[in-house]
Amino acid sequence: MKPKRLLGASLLLVFAIAPITLQSDPQPSPKAEDRIAREVRHELVTLPYYSVFDNFAYRVDGYTVTLLGQVTKPVLKSDAEKAVKKIEGVEKVVNNIEVLPLSPMDDQIRRAVYRAIYSQPGLDMYSLRAVPTIHIIVKNGHVDLTGAVGNAGDKQRAGIAANGVPGVFSVTNDLLVSP
Repeated sequence: MKPKRLLGASLLLVFAIAPITLQSDPQPSPKAEDRIAREVRHELVTLPYYSVFDNFAYRVDGYTVTLLGQVTKPVLKSDAEKAVKKIEGVEKVVNNIEVLPLSPMDDQIRRAVYRAIYSQPGLDMYSLRAVPTIHIIVKNGHVDLTGAVGNAGDKQRAGIAANGVPGVFSVTNDLLVSP
């Protein structure tokens, strides 16, 4: 009996000494990073409460995703983080999304700017999507236009329309012109 114990103990020692190493890639390949970025975008734009009055941005650094932007509902901030955490390959999510302050005046400005922009002939085509491409961010009476338009003229017209809304203190036109 004693030799069997020694044999079993020596086998156990052999297994205990042999290291098991799991190699984790410190930096994903560019292809993997692109996949993560595409999946992050998809998850964010399909959130149920995401609207024209919210703005999401993100940065992918390896396996870490940093969420940026502004939202009108606090639940949208937490939903965005939960959705991104579920993506395969994402190890850490830094949630820097700003929840805009509740303000009846800002809500009124949001609706007025929306009507002013999307009632313009030629700009109305940007509203024909589930989430329109021109996003209207209002914080304490200051308007920031984000998103994309097809040409520089549309960008300028959207800015002029937003500037003409009563109660607006300033307009920052950050619309991108995409072909």
